[in-house]
Amino acid sequence: MTGAGGFLGSEIATQLLHQGHSVIGFSRGSYPALEQQGVQWIRGDIRDANAINQACRNVDAIIHTAALSGVWGSWNSYYQVNTVGTEHVIAAARAQAVKHLVYTSSPSVTFDGTDQVNIPEDVPYPSSWLCHYPHSKAIAEQAVLAANGQDNLATCALRPHLIWGANDPHLIPRLIKRGKAGKLRIVGDGTNLVDMVHVTNAAHAHLCAIEALSNNPASHGKAYWVSQQEPVNCWDWLNELLQAAGVPPIKKSISSRTAYAVGAVLETVYTALRIGGEPRMTRFLAKQLSADHYFDNRRAQELLGYFPILSTSQAMDELKQAMASKGLLGQSEC
Repeated sequence: MTGAGGFLGSEIATQLLHQGHSVIGFSRGSYPALEQQGVQWIRGDIRDANAINQACRNVDAIIHTAALSGVWGSWNSYYQVNTVGTEHVIAAARAQAVKHLVYTSSPSVTFDGTDQVNIPEDVPYPSSWLCHYPHSKAIAEQAVLAANGQDNLATCALRPHLIWGANDPHLIPRLIKRGKAGKLRIVGDGTNLVDMVHVTNAAHAHLCAIEALSNNPASHGKAYWVSQQEPVNCWDWLNELLQAAGVPPIKKSISSRTAYAVGAVLETVYTALRIGGEPRMTRFLAKQLSADHYFDNRRAQELLGYFPILSTSQAMDELKQAMASKGLLGQSEC
């Protein structure tokens, strides 16, 4: 699997090992903790077609999670990793007669800047894009689904939304850092509902997908939402995460229109002055933070047999216990 050392990838690898599967990880870095668990490692770059082709020899299935994520950066950087890298994986799978390919996509591939309310997977891709990440992932997803049935390869794409958990190195640390600095604002009216998914469930969905591709031809060639299957109020949930870390809740707000305008200005300034790093607000982020994002999960339930194995309340309790053990809980009054 690609990206086996990442937050989601390492959880998938661990669950596969627990089920008795042999796991080969492909990445640029090394991960001794996973190697100690039994993951075999091949060092390489997803942009290197020959390296990917060699890594895919004598494997039955590929789980492709490696990606460049974010809301800012050059088109070429996202395109080379997310799109071209995925094309290399597809070509290697076909050349090496791999049977199954599960691609980790993103719900953002269908996001057009408007509310997504209980939508099915087959909504059209946008005709224009506010961010290179979803654009590059959408092209890659289409390539994966189009490859289904070629050289006896069965494919599918999973779209996990807002992956989080106790060891999350992305969402929660950034949220806490900005919350402590007083830099967070509710964008919009604060009523938008979102689907999200705990990393345990996101990984479990990938194992369900491998099983379905092996046993259920109706599951082939399709995209699937992956979530807790119970939407939450975005800002109530984020405030609960902050409270678990002892950080004051987000109370100040900014309208979605103002946030969009600020994002447009910052994008222009960062581009013109070639400023490094990522703007605090972008047009894409303003739309994402103020819109509804929740999905019709019936396809994943019926064709993959995916249901969360860890409820949201259980996952939140686990997170609070982990934060308490790290000394984060209750450091300031909320």
